[in-house]
Amino acid sequence: MPDWSYQTLFRPLLLRLPNRLARSVTLGAIGALSRLPLGSFVIRTLGHMDPAPLLRSRASGVDFITPVGLSGTVDPTGVAHRAVAQFGLGFMEIGPITTEPIHAPSSAPIQLNPEERSITYPSYGENSGAASAASRIANPGHKLPQFARLTPLPGSTPEQALEQLLAMMEQLRKAGAAGFYLDILQRPASTEQIIALLQLIATSLAAVDNRLFLYIPHDAEDGTLISVLHSVDFTAWSGAVVGESRAADGRLTVKPADKRSCAARLTLLRRFGPQHFVLKASCGIYEPQDALDLTAAGADYILLHGGLIDTGPGLPKRVNEAILYERVRQLPAPKPESFWRHWGWMCLLGIGMIIGGILAWIIATTTVLLPYDEAFLGIHRDMLHHLNHRLLHFMSHDRITLAGTMISIGVLYYQLGRHGLRHGVHWARTALLVSGITGFASFFLYLGYGYFDPLHAVVALILLPMFLLSMRANPDKPFRNPVNLRSDRMWKRAMWGQFCMVVLGFALAIGSITISGFGVTRVFVPQDLAYMGLASDQIAAMNPRLIPLIAHDRAGFGGALFSDALALLTMALWGIQQGERWLWWTFLIGGAPAFFAAFSVHWHIGYTDFVHLSPAIFALLLYIAGLILLYPYLTRSPVSAQRTTYPTIGSNRFT
Repeated sequence: MPDWSYQTLFRPLLLRLPNRLARSVTLGAIGALSRLPLGSFVIRTLGHMDPAPLLRSRASGVDFITPVGLSGTVDPTGVAHRAVAQFGLGFMEIGPITTEPIHAPSSAPIQLNPEERSITYPSYGENSGAASAASRIANPGHKLPQFARLTPLPGSTPEQALEQLLAMMEQLRKAGAAGFYLDILQRPASTEQIIALLQLIATSLAAVDNRLFLYIPHDAEDGTLISVLHSVDFTAWSGAVVGESRAADGRLTVKPADKRSCAARLTLLRRFGPQHFVLKASCGIYEPQDALDLTAAGADYILLHGGLIDTGPGLPKRVNEAILYERVRQLPAPKPESFWRHWGWMCLLGIGMIIGGILAWIIATTTVLLPYDEAFLGIHRDMLHHLNHRLLHFMSHDRITLAGTMISIGVLYYQLGRHGLRHGVHWARTALLVSGITGFASFFLYLGYGYFDPLHAVVALILLPMFLLSMRANPDKPFRNPVNLRSDRMWKRAMWGQFCMVVLGFALAIGSITISGFGVTRVFVPQDLAYMGLASDQIAAMNPRLIPLIAHDRAGFGGALFSDALALLTMALWGIQQGERWLWWTFLIGGAPAFFAAFSVHWHIGYTDFVHLSPAIFALLLYIAGLILLYPYLTRSPVSAQRTTYPTIGSNRFT
């Protein structure tokens, strides 16, 4: 469920369910989807969250594909880890984990406060125990590093806690854990107990590479934390995680306000902690700006929890994009690509499609039939008009809608070439590749009834080399424009606009397949025959080649519409980014000719059957709504990152 579906449909519905049930339904559904044969492909296709190589890093001997991880509390049973791993994450946290299971009372609900955007869990340490965690770590269903957050059972003495931690580390290390977060600073332990336990751990594990991280509650007292940092030798430790805090009553609450206390702990760690520490922030991240604030305060890596639930599964991708932009803008600007290298050929192809569409429109509104059409039929157009005056009108209706679709494709291709291929945008190349392959392949639909269209064949032969040249030597490049940092009202409104455009893309794809299917089988729908006042056998009796000619038009229009729909759908799924003004104008100028052609020709020839036009009306409403809702988001540039200033801000050490 991408953000455009989560914010518009699923989240409002889930808020009506008991919160524990909503979590179970959500995680269970996406987990089940990921286990289907094509489930992972669907998740990747809808989200397009493949991380850029510039986000890769290495720390404590572990490789990360992105600096964004998942808090263990989001999915405590790991039922959806295989799916969530494809959201653009670089690592997973498993935990908190105790030696024995801790279950919250069945009557104790998870409390969600939409106004405060907070979540309260009845038990901080609720988990299924170390044995269950070891099983999940050993069989994760993904390749991301997994870090185990370990915590002693409530009421344990330092000696008992050490015994429990050592046992769990041995068990989970064998299962494949990449490292351990030792969650031992939570209340009600005293500073002396914490220091004593840490000294015991340091003595027991001094000669072992355990990739240990000290887990620090975001609201830990400064005095306690400084005493711990000064009293314990952390030479063998890898770093620290500033994360969730257990309340005095044993509950856990996560909320946006946690970010400020988290940033203060990060700043303190950078000032008083070991210089080699890798720091991770695990609270208060509800939008990309929060992640940038915490990296400015000293965090090297980010873990998501409340924000993922509040904002949607696209948050990891958005955070990655924000971090990537901060890195990319420090790189030298690339040299402009030559027009003839690749992108210019796609622009020429788009211009060729526009010119071809205009010529086809002129012909369809005048003679309708070309000389080789008349030669194929063996009769002149005047005789056809004499047989039934609506036959030519019906044929012009197919050909004008095809012409409008050709112009639409041309606009999309030109814009994607100029603004996408030119700058090495991966999704733009994918959109053109998928749309172009299906478009050229649809030429064979023309042959379904044995009619060979020489003009279409010549056009295809001219445009195909341009398509092939545009796809060559076209490496992906990082996106260099500013990205959205806020989950504000404008962003949420844009999610509705994106929803409309995605639904429109799917609707056009389904409609095009239906049209092509009829074109190579039954050819006519009942409304077509009612408009002409003829039956199929009557049309065949007039001229046995008339139906093959009409079938050629229908199949050709269906194929072109499918190619157009795939380009639009890919743009709507993957291209929506704040400030991309060219994309809004592409939607507007690209869609207008197709809709104008469809409605104007039906009105002109008197083919106004509501059932026949209802799909087009539905598509037009989606198109208009999408344009209106997306306009502020796509036409206003994002506000530059505004970093909250904290004292003694440390530098990040991504490698």
